[in-house]
Amino acid sequence: MTKTRKDEVMSAEKLPPVYLGLPMWQHPWWPANWFQRSEARHQQLRFYSRHLNSVEGNTTFYSLPHEDAVHRWNDATDDAFSFTFKFNQLISHEKKLIHCEQDAAQQLHLLAPLKQKLGVVMLQLPASFGPAGLPLLADFLRALPPTAQYAVEVRHPDFFAKGDAERALNQLLILYNANRVIMDTRALFSGPTTSDIVTDVRQKKPRVPVNVIATGTAPVVRFVGNDNHLDNTRCLTPWVSKIHQWRTEGRTPYLFIHRPDNKDAPWLAQQFVDLYNQRHPAHALADVGIQHTPDQNTLF
Repeated sequence: MTKTRKDEVMSAEKLPPVYLGLPMWQHPWWPANWFQRSEARHQQLRFYSRHLNSVEGNTTFYSLPHEDAVHRWNDATDDAFSFTFKFNQLISHEKKLIHCEQDAAQQLHLLAPLKQKLGVVMLQLPASFGPAGLPLLADFLRALPPTAQYAVEVRHPDFFAKGDAERALNQLLILYNANRVIMDTRALFSGPTTSDIVTDVRQKKPRVPVNVIATGTAPVVRFVGNDNHLDNTRCLTPWVSKIHQWRTEGRTPYLFIHRPDNKDAPWLAQQFVDLYNQRHPAHALADVGIQHTPDQNTLF
C-alpha cells in the first residue's frame, strides 16, 4: 500500500483541522442570501461561526476594539472557533517594530478573554520593511508570549527573490515558530478588469510571488479571487494538495478567502470545500452552508 493510500484511509480525527474563513464576519447581503435568516442581521458572528471556523480580523489593524466587544465575540462562538487578528498598524507601520513591546502586550491582553479561540495573530509589515529590519523583527518575535500563534506577512521584493534575504527571513521565522503568511493574488490579477470593484481591489492588493513555505505549525494563506470562475478554480485547486499535505505533516493550516466584492466570498469558500472533499473524501471539510447557487457570473 502506498503512502498516499495509507493516508487516505486514516481516520479524520488523526489530522489537524483546516481553519477556513473570510476577511469579515458580517455583510448586509449575507443574512438573506447565505444564512437564510433575516433576524441574523444583528447576530452575524453567531451565524457565521456555524458555517466557518475562523475569520481574518482585519479591523484590529486600524483600531482596537473595546473590551466589551471581545467578550461578546467570545460568547457568540463555540470553543472550536479560531479568531485571527492583525497587530495594530501603530506597531507595524508607525513605530516599525521600534519600542512597541508595550503596545503589543496591550493588544494581546485585550484579546486574552478569547483564550484558546485566539488562534493566530498576524503582523503585516509594509513594503518598505526590508532585510535591514530583520534584527528588529527578531527582537519583536522573541518578546511575544507563547499564548498564541503568530504569523508575519512581508511585502518587500527582496523577501521573494529566493536569495539571501529570503533565506534569512525564513530561518528567522522557523527559529521562532512564526508562520509566514502566503498572499496568493494570482486569480485577482488574471484576465481583464471586469468592474470598478476589481480595478479598485487590484490597486490595493499586493502583487507578489507565491513562495510556498511552512515556517511554523500554522501556515496561513490569504487567497484573493476575481470574478471569473475558471480563474478562481485554476488558482485555488493547487491549494487542495498543499493544505492536505500540511495536515498530514501535523500542521494546522489557515485559509482565508477573499473576493473583489466580499459578499461573494462564502461561495468561493464553498468552492474550495467542494474541491477538497472531492479529492480527500475520507478527511472531508464541513460545508459552508450555501443554500442555493446564485448566478455564476456574479459569484464565481
